[in-house]
Amino acid sequence: MGRSTVVVTELGLGTAQLGGLYAPMDQRTADMTVAAAWEAGVRYFDTAPHYGLGAAEERLGVALAGQPREAFTISTKVGRLIVESTDGERERRWGFSADAVRRSLDESRQRLGVDRIDVALVHDPEAHLDQAVDEAFPVLAELRARGEIGAVGVGTRDLPSLIRFVRETDIDAVMVAGRLTLLDASALTELIPLCRERGVSVLNAGVFNSGVLAAPAPTAGTHFEYVAAPPDVVARARDIETAALGHGVSLPEAALAFAADSDVVSSVVVGAESPEQIAGTVHAFAARRRDLTALWRSVRQVNRG
Repeated sequence: MGRSTVVVTELGLGTAQLGGLYAPMDQRTADMTVAAAWEAGVRYFDTAPHYGLGAAEERLGVALAGQPREAFTISTKVGRLIVESTDGERERRWGFSADAVRRSLDESRQRLGVDRIDVALVHDPEAHLDQAVDEAFPVLAELRARGEIGAVGVGTRDLPSLIRFVRETDIDAVMVAGRLTLLDASALTELIPLCRERGVSVLNAGVFNSGVLAAPAPTAGTHFEYVAAPPDVVARARDIETAALGHGVSLPEAALAFAADSDVVSSVVVGAESPEQIAGTVHAFAARRRDLTALWRSVRQVNRG
């Protein structure tokens, strides 16, 4: 991945759902979901303190506890600290200072029950961009140089933030969320060529745009960008599905194939809330092996209206 020695599988498991993104999840379901991913060959797992106020890291750590540490790769994120409020409840606080970054990684290791973090990603820095570049990145680079973490990156759906990090720092990877998809391929304009030029790997997340591309026949009320999809987005997704079916693939298969299509994409990171869901994703991911160039032309026509 990038200039590092960190290895990720082509398909990675994102863990926002383990933290209860759309519905509560218990440890048993988390265990079965992670086990299904493992059985399918997934060895890259992405998490963050933000997901479920630390619950995703805790559940992922328990689910992986029986596996050899050298057999899998974990990325987590810095930028939000989890603290206890006066009433004993957990809450999030922004933190991009050097001290906050060190504390965040220490606490993530404790929640995950691991001795090291393979990939540390600066999480959603757009409202704190100067501090993230000037303070958070240097301490991560120092930890990488000392071998305490394997690779450094940034993860957000905000393209200007990703582009600035690629231009101004020597990160190994960007995790682009929802901007390299069938509905929004805006990362192709500047970010992807820049990553190619600078030797930066792309971890492609949010490839279903929060849900609207995840199942056949998108309907009103499905999620887009974490809220209910507006009618014009649902209509566009349906038109893309029609084009995909004309090329012999389903909408989820097309979404995953497009997400993996760029040469700079090291891993497509997809969440799951059940073993059945990860099994379906693994099956659909096989469509990436087909030549779908003609379909991508059709998708561009749909998106141009």
